[in-house]
Amino acid sequence: MLIRDLGPSLALITILSFSTPAFAENTDVIALDQEARSSAGTGDTDAPEEIIVTARRRDETAQEIPIAVSVVGGDQIDNTGSFNVGRLQQLTPTLQFYSSNPRNTSVNIRGIGVPFGLTNDGIEQGVGIYVDDVYYSRVASATFDFLDVGQIEVLRGPQGTLYGKNTTAGAINISTRQPTFNLEGRAEVSIGNLNFKQAKAAISGPLSDTIAARLAVSGTSRRGTIFNVTSGNWINEQDNIGLRGQLLWRPNDNIDVTLSGDFSVQNPECCAQIYVRTGATQRTLTRQYAALAAAQNYQVVSTNPFDRLTDVDADLNARNEIGGAALKIKWDTGPGTLTSVTAWRYWDWVPANDRDFTGLPITTKSNNPSQQQQYTQEIRYAQSGDAFDFVVGAFAYHQKVRTQGIQEQGPAASRWLLTGALANDPSVLNGLTARNDIRLDNTSAALFGQFSWKPLTGLTIQPGFRVNYDKKEGLYNSVVTNGAGQLVTFASTDPRIVAQRGVLSPQRFEPKFSDWNFSYDLTLSYEVAQDILAFATYSKTFKSGGVNLNGVPNDAAGNPILAAGTVKPESVNHFEAGIKAQFLNRNATLNLSAFRTDISEYQALVTNGQLGVLRGYLANADKVRTQGIEADFSLRPSDRFNVYLNGTYVDAKYRSFADAPCPPELSGGGTGTPVAAPGVPGNSPANCDISGQRLPGVSKWSFSYGGEVNTPTSVFGREGQIYVGIDGNYRTGFSSNPTPSIYTNIQDYALTNYRVGFRTDGGINLFGFVRNLFDVNYFEQLAVPSGNTGLIVGQPGDPRTYGITFAITF
Repeated sequence: MLIRDLGPSLALITILSFSTPAFAENTDVIALDQEARSSAGTGDTDAPEEIIVTARRRDETAQEIPIAVSVVGGDQIDNTGSFNVGRLQQLTPTLQFYSSNPRNTSVNIRGIGVPFGLTNDGIEQGVGIYVDDVYYSRVASATFDFLDVGQIEVLRGPQGTLYGKNTTAGAINISTRQPTFNLEGRAEVSIGNLNFKQAKAAISGPLSDTIAARLAVSGTSRRGTIFNVTSGNWINEQDNIGLRGQLLWRPNDNIDVTLSGDFSVQNPECCAQIYVRTGATQRTLTRQYAALAAAQNYQVVSTNPFDRLTDVDADLNARNEIGGAALKIKWDTGPGTLTSVTAWRYWDWVPANDRDFTGLPITTKSNNPSQQQQYTQEIRYAQSGDAFDFVVGAFAYHQKVRTQGIQEQGPAASRWLLTGALANDPSVLNGLTARNDIRLDNTSAALFGQFSWKPLTGLTIQPGFRVNYDKKEGLYNSVVTNGAGQLVTFASTDPRIVAQRGVLSPQRFEPKFSDWNFSYDLTLSYEVAQDILAFATYSKTFKSGGVNLNGVPNDAAGNPILAAGTVKPESVNHFEAGIKAQFLNRNATLNLSAFRTDISEYQALVTNGQLGVLRGYLANADKVRTQGIEADFSLRPSDRFNVYLNGTYVDAKYRSFADAPCPPELSGGGTGTPVAAPGVPGNSPANCDISGQRLPGVSKWSFSYGGEVNTPTSVFGREGQIYVGIDGNYRTGFSSNPTPSIYTNIQDYALTNYRVGFRTDGGINLFGFVRNLFDVNYFEQLAVPSGNTGLIVGQPGDPRTYGITFAITF
């Protein structure tokens, strides 16, 4: 039975790892999703449940498909409080999510995806995010609340044939609940500590015999977890509102036309990273953090980050708005299905940051407000038969990004950033301002196809291809003026101007990139026995090249080094094999997979000594490799009890990376003979060879686990179940810096969430919840501010939170 929308009696379902075979088009997702309810866990049937996925653009049972995919149902999202991608990672151990603010967000799978440590408009992510077949190009969308979601599928490994370019790590495929011709609705209200309030509602039903509509709204607010003693405000708060509407026109049984629109906005006072520690760098002792702070009589408000205090003095804001419209047409032509998806989306980002991370007026502004629009058109035709299936299609994409950056230095900047006599003159850097005009026009087009041939019973041979063209045109123009209103140029020899351009450098260049790429894959799958499927996949894919839009190094004459203006495509070779099995009358599931991904020209932050400069910028590391094993086990011996355990081992390393930025312990001392020992002031290497070291953000071992037990009972005359559920996750330590550092290693931690409640067979659910039950102190991310003073800042994870939820469906 279909359990895309899990029945209300099952608060915790298994998260499974799968893979997919033959390709055909989605048949009737709208009817299946809303009208065929699973009775799993209700006691209505003892039949084993089946999980339906649309990872292959059709409805299939999850155990049939040869692509590794974790499936999370909409009710599990609601019941476990996983209302955005950041929380979703606690249920899917192979997914990693990091965000210092919405623009600076990374979503990685198996350790790869987004360049870690530098946001750049001209570089695209390696994990594709899709909502109802529409590609979301800005990873900031991952920070929003899920809105009326029916199911989320996390596809692991390259998906370049069907999901397009830039899915070298995987894809997140989100399916929302669709309009129905039966009246139905749902509402949910939650309250908790930290002034947590969340409300969700949706209603769906017919407007006529041929038109149905669905409207959903969601809102979340929560007090911040960090107190700013300077402003007197709690910061890093949550403040989200979302709205989604859909109209379905079904003139006959062969055609569905769905028009959808959505709007979401966040407007929190956010996002600050706070003092964690200091560490010795290669700077002279008088130029390291302790001495610099003492020279300005500055003392941080707390040296214990879990006091959750800060004194940052610049404005903070993270207003983030996203929305769009889509028109989806599905036509059953008889032999096959023709699908067209036309979409427009926009993103508006209005930030305010404190990038010196202190209560000193060093950097008083560091903001990059940005606006983006994108247009996509996909058309595909799929046909299915007993021995042969295929899908062919075309995809077109255009994106326009406009960013207006500003950085302004304050009166404390001279003492913090300069040396010599000028360091004692606050007027040298006070008011120094860079205004940046950053533009990108990005066009892409593709032809794709995938075919499935079944020459023998149980055997499927599935090749696929994608031909892709990319064109990017950018502009980076930084104009720098000082506090006296003078232009800062490379022509001036005035010592004050020379010092100023050493802090903020003017620059203008217009990078361009274009390229053709060809992706292909081959998957073999074989039904070894009933309910046992083995598969093996090889794929050759790419992540498109890009343009540097954060500035590039200058040569000795002050001219931008144009060779650094473009970034080569990543070239990916991927191997995967796995087996999926169900037993005990399909009440137990065990899925195993092993993978290896080799990437050449990995897009990363580099310091290229060959260019004769030390500035870090985005370019290509020679070789990266990630490999590992994933296992997913679930057991549901009865309607009253279920458990799951998912685990992954990932070994992700730089195989060859000779010109990486050095870690802080080896930085800041100028260039010359490499230092003899870390932490001893002296000269720093021009760059560091980190070949063999691990990629940032990747734990070697990650686990998610949980279970639920329920018992039938009657409360106030209503029949239902009392239930207790628990879910948790554990991950080993990981590096939180692009180049591993002894100062930024995050220790392993485990988080446990608990809930207890009562639900009725009629759709009422009342439960209390506790997240981070044992109040574990942990960091989501650590960072090294620029300047190599030895300061390390970070984001403490949420403390223990608790609350109560009341939900009703009809």
